Parts: sequence; C-alpha cells; structure tokens
Amino acid sequence: MTYKQRNLAMMGYRSVGKSSLSIQFVEGQFVDSYDPTIENTFTKKTRINQTDYEIRLVDTAGQDEYSIFPAQYSMDFHGYVLVYSITSQRSFEVIKIIYEKLLDMMGKAYVPVVLVGNKTDLHQERAVPMEEGRKLADSWKAQFLETSAKQNEVAKNEPMRQEPFTTPFSLLLLLVQSVNDVFSLLIAQIERDNGNTSEKSSCTIS
Repeated sequence: MTYKQRNLAMMGYRSVGKSSLSIQFVEGQFVDSYDPTIENTFTKKTRINQTDYEIRLVDTAGQDEYSIFPAQYSMDFHGYVLVYSITSQRSFEVIKIIYEKLLDMMGKAYVPVVLVGNKTDLHQERAVPMEEGRKLADSWKAQFLETSAKQNEVAKNEPMRQEPFTTPFSLLLLLVQSVNDVFSLLIAQIERDNGNTSEKSSCTIS
C-alpha cells in the first residue's frame, strides 16, 4: 500500500494542550501530565477521502511572544495546527504572533492552517469568546474549531466558516466531531489548496 506523506506541525503558547491534542489524535487517549518543554514527533497512518496518508506530526515546544521562530518549522511542512486555550487571553495573543512569524519565515502571504481553541471542557473559565477565534481564522483564510482534548470533542454550537468548497471538503466540515477531525480537516485543506480534491470522492475519516 502506498501512503501520501504529509508533515504537520502543532504550534502555540505553552500549556495550551498541544501535546494532549497530539496524543489524543495518535493514540486515542488523554494524557494530562506531559513535559511541556520536549518536542516530539508522532506518526499516524489514516484514510481521508479514500486516500491513505502517513502523517508526521511534530508537537513543538511552547513559544511566547519573545521566542525566535525555529527555522526548521518553516521547511518541509505541509500545514499547521495553531493552538490556543480558550481560558487564556495571552495564549490567544501569542498565537497571532506565531502566525505572523511563520509567514515572515516562509516568505508567504498564506499557509494552510487550522486554528484551534482548546480546553472547551473548562468553559466556566473561558477568557476568549468563540467569535474572536472565528474572526481571527477568517482573517487568515483558515478553518476554526474549538476542542476538548480531554473529552475528545469538537464544539459545533455555531456553523463553521462557509466557502464554496468542493463536496468532500464540505462533508468534512459537516462531520467533524472529534480531535481526529482537526487533522482530517487540515489534510483536506492542504489537498484542496494543491488542487487534489475530487468532486466524485466520498468523505471518509478513519
């Protein structure tokens, strides 16, 4: 079996749940205590839209507004999951800076991104309104989701950004319900940007 190789990076402020999201995606379990200073690389084979992928996911060390953007994250990556915590306004501000540094480093006006507001299970501590995340993602031409790595859920209480997507991509938007779908959505966006989507393809997430 031949797999398409796709390299993804998970980036954000420290303690926003990047590692928990990564492990939930790769291993299907929630890990709360995790060394926030270690960079880890995970590999997962999955099928999206009838295509088999081998995804290499780099869970990066947390950054802040003063961090120098690591040059290695701008090379040989197909897309990015940028994460903030809905309980931390600072993490939301830092993710804006990380995105700008990413564009500057790559010398591009656009890169495939899914913006994720994590920790919806702590909704009583919410500091960043959902609409702020949605507006930021719209300004990036990115997709936006709120998630709970702990509960393996995606919040769907508001419709996601609407565009004239191809049929498989539109179906993915309708079907997102778990952390896995964050990565399926990013892969589908990468393929759409590359002109590799097919109107005849059916939507399959596994």
